[in-house]
Amino acid sequence: MSETETTLTKARTLLEAGNGDDARMLLLELLRRDKNNQAALMMLGGSYFSAAKLQEAEMVFERLVIMEPGNGKFSVALFNTLWKQGRQDEAAEEIRRFMSAADKVSEQETINQYVAITKQMAGGS
Repeated sequence: MSETETTLTKARTLLEAGNGDDARMLLLELLRRDKNNQAALMMLGGSYFSAAKLQEAEMVFERLVIMEPGNGKFSVALFNTLWKQGRQDEAAEEIRRFMSAADKVSEQETINQYVAITKQMAGGS
């Protein structure tokens, strides 16, 4: 197992044990060495989200979206973070941005979820 994989495993174990601060420290250390490690960024953003550190989560998820604009899991993470902050207009804008960038075949499930959310936001069924 590589050093990166070992660090990710340790961080995951710490998160599962409820040690978010320690996990975030490990992830930030990993990101100093490998700034674009998407797994570390996703775990870090999720940890911030779970700890209600929503501004930090938003910054991490925005970075992932910039790195890979058509990735559904990154878009959903950013959408949920914006929504939880009460920023529904910006969350809706993230839906529109994702829909224009996404590969319609590989991201069909996310697109379908976003269509349903859009209908709910508009008051439809």
